[in-house]
Amino acid sequence: MENLNSLTLAEGRDLLRSKDITSVELTEACLRAAEGGGALNAVVHHTPELALDQAAAADSRLAQGDAPAMCGLPIGIKDLFCTKGVSSQAASRILDGFRPEYESTVSQNLFDAGAVMIGKLNMDEFAMGSSNETSIYGDAVNPWKLGDKQLTPGGSSGGSAAAVAADLCLAATGTDTGGSIRQPAAFAGIVGIKPTYGRCSRWGIVAFASSLDQAGPMTKSVRDAAIMLEAMCSHDPKDSTSAELEVPNFEALLTGDIRGKKIGIPKEYRLDGMPDEIEKLWSDGSAMLRDAGAEVVDVSLPHTKYALPAYYVIAPAEASSNLARYDGVRFGRRAQLDAGDGITEMYEKSRAEGFGTEVQRRIMIGTYVLSAGFYDAYYNRARRVRALIKKDFEDVFASGVDAILTPTTPSAAFGLGDMAEVDPVQMYLNDVFTVTVNLAGLPGISVPAGLDAQSLPLGLQLIGKPWQEGDLLNTAFALESAAGFRAKPDNWWSSV
Repeated sequence: MENLNSLTLAEGRDLLRSKDITSVELTEACLRAAEGGGALNAVVHHTPELALDQAAAADSRLAQGDAPAMCGLPIGIKDLFCTKGVSSQAASRILDGFRPEYESTVSQNLFDAGAVMIGKLNMDEFAMGSSNETSIYGDAVNPWKLGDKQLTPGGSSGGSAAAVAADLCLAATGTDTGGSIRQPAAFAGIVGIKPTYGRCSRWGIVAFASSLDQAGPMTKSVRDAAIMLEAMCSHDPKDSTSAELEVPNFEALLTGDIRGKKIGIPKEYRLDGMPDEIEKLWSDGSAMLRDAGAEVVDVSLPHTKYALPAYYVIAPAEASSNLARYDGVRFGRRAQLDAGDGITEMYEKSRAEGFGTEVQRRIMIGTYVLSAGFYDAYYNRARRVRALIKKDFEDVFASGVDAILTPTTPSAAFGLGDMAEVDPVQMYLNDVFTVTVNLAGLPGISVPAGLDAQSLPLGLQLIGKPWQEGDLLNTAFALESAAGFRAKPDNWWSSV
């Protein structure tokens, strides 16, 4: 069989179980694609020997009839996840050479389920960015192109989005602190789900903002997202925020029947200057869900306008605390010192050399808002706003609404370099539709639903009730079926 790397997880699983292909064959196809897709700069640490060893082990399990959901399926792992014995740098110079002696809980869960890792994937440094332009490895490139113009795959999980969209692997892990799974999924025309905060363990994931970070799958279909999410989830005593809840069989819940469900359309998400094609996509999505039997109603989330400023106080504050551990003493990069330099100079030089511009910017913002005299004015006020945003969602769901439909992003993918150093605030506005979900700790999923006038993918976001990922995935499955999005970035290899 040709083009095995273009399979979905579900297709690959079924072919493996029917013995039509082997995991080694499937893995070799993905390794070839990853090697040939170097121009996308999506895979930053290739692990072919590990992948083939895992594939051979998976074939043995399959031969013995021991085939868990992910058995033999090649995936990519975002560089934010610690992987034992494999470089795990969070795309930062300050973690140069760091090879953990332990495995993150999420990646271990995937390997226990038989998944095969083809390599580590590019990302924004310490997950701080919306375009994958802050990485020490260089920009990741979206396989979708606009003529000869290279586009961002989004961020911070840009390498994951590019790798999945370009069929370098069957699926990938991502993390989402303010939209870092859903925004790149929309830009690359794939599916990305951020589960409820606490559904996936954060242990072994390099921390950005501890009260917001959450891992999730980035896949080619909603069914694949259901398969992979179930494998990623677990209760983990090593993570104090991990929920001690049973993990459902999410795939079994994909009936596509949403008759009687109530879908909310928040009026506050209708922004001034919203492009007509985003407005039309949103309207079309509402019609698709209505035609599938759902009731579509207007709802209000009155504190939405405060979400972005609240997020950009809370997230940098937590980042400044989390990143204080990177000092050049115990691991990672240590600066060369001059004669007479002491411990203070070693800290200063190591951190100045090790952190990129955007990370330094956010550390400084976070340190400022946590400082004496400003803590109450900024950080505590942002926490109170966060509580109000969470209450808005609780009130809407208490009224009988089952899910909320919004655009995922305010535009399609933009060109690399268009926003990077021009205006950081303009870049932050990419998160306008996604940060509320993280602040409220809710599950959210982006589904590709159409193309813009320049034939670039656009996504719709569904926001669900806490711990109801099964219902959310089923609603997304109905939306995906109705949208019928089949477009692929079939011209990306012309730049390889």
